[in-house]
Amino acid sequence: MMKRAMLLALTSVVALSGCHSFKKENVQPPTPLDKNFKPTAQVTRLWTSSVGDGAGESGVRLRPAFADGVIYAASTDGKIAAMDATSGKTLWSKSSSTKGWFGWGDKKRKDAFYAGGPVASGDLLVIGTLDGHVYGINAKDGSPRWEATVSSEVLSSPAIVNNLVVARTADGRLYGLDSTTGERRWAYDQGSVPLLSLRGNGPLLVANGVIFFGSDNGKLVALRLDNGEKLWEQNLASGEGRTEIDRLNDADGGILLDGSTLYGAAYHGSLAAVDGPSGRPLWARPFSTFTSLDINGNAIYGVNDQSQVWAFDKNGGADMWKSDALKYRWLTGPAVQSNYIVVADMEGYVHWLQGSDGTIAARERLSKKAIRAQPLVVGDTVYVEDVKGRIGAYRLGTH
Repeated sequence: MMKRAMLLALTSVVALSGCHSFKKENVQPPTPLDKNFKPTAQVTRLWTSSVGDGAGESGVRLRPAFADGVIYAASTDGKIAAMDATSGKTLWSKSSSTKGWFGWGDKKRKDAFYAGGPVASGDLLVIGTLDGHVYGINAKDGSPRWEATVSSEVLSSPAIVNNLVVARTADGRLYGLDSTTGERRWAYDQGSVPLLSLRGNGPLLVANGVIFFGSDNGKLVALRLDNGEKLWEQNLASGEGRTEIDRLNDADGGILLDGSTLYGAAYHGSLAAVDGPSGRPLWARPFSTFTSLDINGNAIYGVNDQSQVWAFDKNGGADMWKSDALKYRWLTGPAVQSNYIVVADMEGYVHWLQGSDGTIAARERLSKKAIRAQPLVVGDTVYVEDVKGRIGAYRLGTH
């Protein structure tokens, strides 16, 4: 069931970055925050809440989901909840039992270890687990609808498109499931996966009847949505190096689509632009990351493997700016909010950077625990979740 001998999440085993050593004395200390910092943007905390014990030590990047004014969140210890996005009030919450949340199968079965998702569309909520299951849930009250068994742990959010749920497993497979029954419609097998890999998978992008994702061997892959057939793949990393650590080349971030152009990046690899319909490479430049990117106007924003925040010109990949202010703070992927870039760090801080030059404009602290998942931006509000399940909502004020 395990996809291979995997590393712990890079955001928790920070020694993998830069020095490529597990020795404690070689771990780079996080850049101290400026104690005399004066914000230039107004940010207000709206509410905080919590769901179970969060991701804990699993290495999973659990991220809240938003749909129709509701925030959905889950934890690896079997808790899932819906909250009013404006007030944080809990609308419903469910906890799996030791007999299995659905009451089926082995009576000794443990709780559902939620890990991939949640994601909601209409009245359907879907989430995957560390023990190889995908659950369909009624988004209105949390009642169970269906259960599907897959080949390995589900570490990233499934996608709901029309009558299909597409789920990715850690052993290199994707499954197309009927959104009403959970019945398997198709399966795609990558064939082989690296023996050593970073902990995690990037989310799926579905557009124009095609599924796009970054693979564990550093490729951008396109599949047909209706039957899972591979259309093309393009390299984001070479997988070359002297050691197994050097050869790690996972593309663990989400793929971006702007017009007909795709953008993706890989660890020990490149940031690349690819023509979506054909898979033809447009440009590439060296850039090593294990988080998702974001885009706004002519700029692509990314966080590299040393937690430096970068902005690139989307038309050719040229540098626009780089910020070292948060180096080695093991940042999440960036999220665009208005004219700002939002990232969170290993000490529970959320930072807003000016999109024009990377200057830090605001800072809030959710907790003293690490935030691993990319912040979720919905209009003027940002939602973040730390590894212990604490969730915060922050509103960006207008000038």
